[in-house]
Amino acid sequence: MLDSLPIVPFTQPAAGTAKVPGSKSITNRALLLAALTEGSVTLRGALFSEDVAVMESALNTLGIETQTSEQDQTIKVAGQGGMIPNGQAKLHVGNAGTVARFLTAALALRWGGSYQLDGAIAMTKRPMRGLLETLESFGCSFHWDGEPYHFPFHLKTQGLRTGLWQVDAASSSQMLSALLMVASLAEGPVRIQQLGSTVSKPFVEMTTRMIAAFRRDGQSPDEARDGYEFKASPYRLGSGDYEIEPDATAASYFLSLPLSIGGQIKVAGFSKQISLQGDLAYHQVLEDIGLASSFGSDGLQTKASGGPLRGGTFEFNAISDTFLTLAALAPLFSEPVTIKGIEHTRKQETDRVSAMAAELRKLGQEVEEEEDSLTIRPNKEALVQVAGVGIEIQTYEDHRVAMSFAILGCADLRGDGQPWITISNPGCCAKTFPGFFDELERLRIASCP
Repeated sequence: MLDSLPIVPFTQPAAGTAKVPGSKSITNRALLLAALTEGSVTLRGALFSEDVAVMESALNTLGIETQTSEQDQTIKVAGQGGMIPNGQAKLHVGNAGTVARFLTAALALRWGGSYQLDGAIAMTKRPMRGLLETLESFGCSFHWDGEPYHFPFHLKTQGLRTGLWQVDAASSSQMLSALLMVASLAEGPVRIQQLGSTVSKPFVEMTTRMIAAFRRDGQSPDEARDGYEFKASPYRLGSGDYEIEPDATAASYFLSLPLSIGGQIKVAGFSKQISLQGDLAYHQVLEDIGLASSFGSDGLQTKASGGPLRGGTFEFNAISDTFLTLAALAPLFSEPVTIKGIEHTRKQETDRVSAMAAELRKLGQEVEEEEDSLTIRPNKEALVQVAGVGIEIQTYEDHRVAMSFAILGCADLRGDGQPWITISNPGCCAKTFPGFFDELERLRIASCP
């Protein structure tokens, strides 16, 4: 694995069509739902990445068989009809938040289960309390091997109780999504009450729509004033196949390319009408900045207008995974950029707010960091000076930091086509997009006359 990777700039405006893998968020939700479904399910267009491999490995350890074909982008899951076959297991979730939260909730389905759960060092810092307190309320018990309500821990389960489930999902919408996916399999009606608000609500909407697709009755949870209400219904997918969309967050990097190099880029596989992913709304931010965007029959396209890149204040709470892309490119803008609604990203793969602030300052930019926001005051002259000597961007083992600054590195600021940004630990992108740098290089070559 490479310790670092120089980013070769584009010497011509962007042109061509980018291909991105299946959505990580959809793939890991679909894997769990398929495992809980009656009968076999084939996931098509699935992502093959570290986070997905962690989920698949955990399911296998629990006695749920899967068959994969990376070439065909399919994963076949032998659904267990809401059962967890193995009552004892040691599970490692890596640094995959979806696996940590979704799998822990699913384990609660098992009567008399005993499980040891561990993760990467970074996972021991990520919030879990809201979900674990809810599981405690209906009979799960925990032995903490470190800090209470954090990984690692030993979990004993007693099945799911019906009635009222209360959850605090203020720090991560995944806690709410985890409970939503298992609530259908309770023995009777369930009401999930949110204690306060939750972040990244489009991901919750993704979950409810996927639940409807997998439920035998085809019904979504009923949205109440402060939560959701469920009637019990097994999961049974009519066709046995489930199609996974391309990853909208991964698409954000390529859709942003015209900001750094001009030209136009299309990302294949997206439809405005049917998308489950809230992050697709990022293209509207790009329009506000100064790009044109349009949906066609074969994907979403962005195009540079040739005018200055406008700044402004942007609310990213609902699409927070994409804020890093905008922040990394802000040094190229003509006006300051303020990004709000991102406090919860401080407890993801890294403290993303502080990480972006630190690396932007290394690029000669004036950055104001507050708990819930970043303000970047562009200094193009300072950026060009930094480019003249070159710089290595630290990625903090965070794939989104790496991919965001790689797009900035595509700008030929030295005017000689030579790299000026080097990305440390580029292998961290394997978490969600193992082929990112290969696809970026393919587009660079395709853009040459």
